Amino acid sequence: MRSPALADYGLLGDTRTAALVSADGGIDWLCAPTFDGDPVFGALLGGPEAGTFRACPALPAERLVRRYRPHTATLETVWATDGGTLTLTEAMVAEVSGRLLPTTLLIRRLAADGAPVQAAVDFDPRLGERRLRPRVRRGQHLVCEWGALAMSLGCSGGLRVEPGTTTAVTVVPGRPVVMVLALAYTEPLVWVDPDTAWDLVEADESRWRDWASGISQDVPFREAVLRSLLTLKLLTYSPSGAPVAAPTTSLPEDPGGVRNWDYRYAWPRDASIGIAAFLGLGKDGEALNFLNWLLHASRLQRPRLPALLTLTGRHVPRERTLADWPGYAGSAPVRTGNGAAHQHQLDGYGWVLDAAWNLVRQGHRLNSETWRAMRGFTDLVARRWREPDAGIWEIRGDPAHHVHSKIMGWLALDRALRIAESHRLSAGRRRRWEAARSAISADIRTKGFDPDRNTYIRSYGSADLDSALLILPVTGFEEPGSSRLQGTVDAVRTELSAGYPFLYRYPPGKDGLPGDEGAFLPCSFWLAQALALTGRAAEAAEMFEALLGFAGPLGLFSEEIDPATGALLGNYPQALTHAALVQAALALRDAACEQPLAEPVETKPAETKPAG
Repeated sequence: MRSPALADYGLLGDTRTAALVSADGGIDWLCAPTFDGDPVFGALLGGPEAGTFRACPALPAERLVRRYRPHTATLETVWATDGGTLTLTEAMVAEVSGRLLPTTLLIRRLAADGAPVQAAVDFDPRLGERRLRPRVRRGQHLVCEWGALAMSLGCSGGLRVEPGTTTAVTVVPGRPVVMVLALAYTEPLVWVDPDTAWDLVEADESRWRDWASGISQDVPFREAVLRSLLTLKLLTYSPSGAPVAAPTTSLPEDPGGVRNWDYRYAWPRDASIGIAAFLGLGKDGEALNFLNWLLHASRLQRPRLPALLTLTGRHVPRERTLADWPGYAGSAPVRTGNGAAHQHQLDGYGWVLDAAWNLVRQGHRLNSETWRAMRGFTDLVARRWREPDAGIWEIRGDPAHHVHSKIMGWLALDRALRIAESHRLSAGRRRRWEAARSAISADIRTKGFDPDRNTYIRSYGSADLDSALLILPVTGFEEPGSSRLQGTVDAVRTELSAGYPFLYRYPPGKDGLPGDEGAFLPCSFWLAQALALTGRAAEAAEMFEALLGFAGPLGLFSEEIDPATGALLGNYPQALTHAALVQAALALRDAACEQPLAEPVETKPAETKPAG
């Protein structure tokens, strides 16, 4: 099976699960009933036997145009054939009349223009690791069942699709073919008439446009920012408010290597970074929903903050390998679960306390339960900051005294003390927090700084640098004009460069795993943010615009990129990258940077090679 480039995949979502659609109209990844469920279409990682749902021209197309409809989650793909054009328009609908649907609903429409077009539909659902074929029955719709999991497919115009075979269909101008896929686990399926289903998509588009219209007009590169915010919203599990790191597992950071991880869970750290992005653009509801989820999810483990959790707040499954799954482009192993769930990661507490402080700074007051949880997290930091940890990069080896982690521990104490200025706190607790904040600051400045190079370092006793240190300007740990701050930004930019505008997160090969990895995209956006916050807004804007040029044709980013080829690497699309993009744009806005002229991401359809 040919493996399309990751950048050629579009994202569809209903804020409970998501589908990846290739440029040739194939849904090659869709998990049910949630992001972290079993795949029902898994060809992306499991090969043809893992299932796909393809709708495309029957013959090779001469030209392909793809885009999202402006400020919506509706994806449009247009092929030019010898006789006419064929347009595939598709979306997943989350709500009807303001109420969340109990069923995942995917609607796809094929429409012809100019002349009838011969199209082909491949519908081959399989379930899970064993790629199980469903039990099939027919009624008003085609129904596929695997025990309690059910899927239905209804088609307009009398189209009859047989699972596991290619179905030919002639699409006539003025008579589009609509296919409605409904998917549910234990809940009854919502039956939708294909002849009226498109009304739901149009209502969904209106809802997304209304949501996007609330984004300030003064943010630089607004179209790219909006696409990132829409992506972050699609990657938020709406029943609980938990943001998922990515909708995929095991997309390789090193093609052919072992750096394949499951990201279909919620990292409080990554989520907090995303929340800052929402808050910066007035979307306070997303931040409040996240904190409510965090309170529920962490209640049994407090004051410990787990490194990651399932979308419903449970323990992440143990890490295991799927047998006989070839992986994307032959990159095995394919994993589910994530062993990093049991690591001690000090930095997560800092990100969460910073998110809470940002809410307070926006005028919100933490309720008593939330403040109690934040106090517990802060107490743990005050007790444990002297211990080594796994760090933000979740190194699978011996813990170390990571300087970034120590700084984020300082941030947790600092933000908690700021919150306490408007929330009740005992005098004894305040003194303990203040003492711990002073002690960790002195420790970092003594053991975590290299005076000869004028830069903070990766870990105590190491000469290596860490791109995570680029968040220093937003912490307040150093004064804005500090020589140490400027020196760290410059040193990281130079020593960890992967070729402009990219950065490695740490020196390649320094993580105990075999093989290499690409440049880490969030770090590049952190550098743009740091430049903007340290008085170099023009450089920041230039770098930001250069980075936008490496997005996929639909404006989506993965976690990493091959600096030599520009190929996207790692799980896709990646929430952390899109959150870092938004934060960099906000830094440009705050630095009063005049936006350079740039091609809007939304309004110019991307053109690529023919699908065939």
